[in-house]
Amino acid sequence: MKEYKLKINGTDYAISIEDSEENAANVEVNGTPFKVEFDKPVKKAAAPVKFARKATPGRANVVIDKPAVESVAGGTRVTTPLPGVILEVAVKEGQSVKKGQKIVVLEAMKMENVIEATCDGTIKELKVNKSDSVLEGDTIAIIG
Repeated sequence: MKEYKLKINGTDYAISIEDSEENAANVEVNGTPFKVEFDKPVKKAAAPVKFARKATPGRANVVIDKPAVESVAGGTRVTTPLPGVILEVAVKEGQSVKKGQKIVVLEAMKMENVIEATCDGTIKELKVNKSDSVLEGDTIAIIG
């Protein structure tokens, strides 16, 4: 089960995704259950990849599950490892990037997380703006 806390137009929501099938999921929003049906079957995500954030004085290393890189038509998706808010967008569509270059800064769990390019290429699509709320696994950009 995955749980999320969202604020939409100033209203707080507690969302739980209980279980999912290829074309449906049982979702609970603020205690109210819903059966959500999808137009297309949901693809199962690849196994998560672990990465460690460098320790800073007084803080230990933090390991976060990061969704695996996924190739899509026209490029490679860069996704969010956690739900949070975009604090900074460091690139523009059409800009060349190198693997490891900062794309956005994501605030999650009161920490700033730098989301980096997963490969060399050009930003084909930028899917987020400053102050956007994102969920775990959301696409930030497509690098082609």
